[in-house]
Amino acid sequence: MKNVTVIKHPLIQHNLTRLRDERTGPQEFRRVLSEVAALMVYEATRSFNVVPFKVKTPIQTTEGYKLKREVILVPILRAGLGMLDSILQLIPHARVGFIGLKREEKSLQATSYHKSLPENLRDFEVILIDPMLATGGSAVAAINLLMERDATHVRMVNLVAAPEGIRQVREHCGNVPIFTAAVDERLNKKGFIVPGLGDAGDRLFGI
Repeated sequence: MKNVTVIKHPLIQHNLTRLRDERTGPQEFRRVLSEVAALMVYEATRSFNVVPFKVKTPIQTTEGYKLKREVILVPILRAGLGMLDSILQLIPHARVGFIGLKREEKSLQATSYHKSLPENLRDFEVILIDPMLATGGSAVAAINLLMERDATHVRMVNLVAAPEGIRQVREHCGNVPIFTAAVDERLNKKGFIVPGLGDAGDRLFGI
């Protein structure tokens, strides 16, 4: 699928299997999801643009590089919080925004109940974080909120994606890059990814 990167690193696939296991409790689920997120962000940031600048080492002046744009991490509440801390450890200078979305059980449509974002995102590299890309409703709603703030450099990091969700993002949001550890088979009648790993938020927080 165009602009979809499935990250097949052995450690990611090993830990994804642990997250799929129904026997994995909340404490271990939180720890393993955090580990996976840290590994995935390396691939998700590989195409960040850099600009050269001069830096003086203890020996002499040489050419170095810095990121061209400021980075902002935007987890979709609540499950996206499980991936935030480990990514922040790798990009400690990043700013953090939040988008809160609730999916209606019958219609499966996502409605916003919270957003905390800079007024203008044009000059940011935006990493939208959510463990699951299922129906795509939450992803499309979140990306639209980002676009309302003039975001032009947006990429998604999802642990598991469904083909239906990817199609929704492609149809409504163009070529936003998607980075995922797996594209699963399909959605069931309740909108859950099959085989998936259940409700990521419930498994993270035990509720």
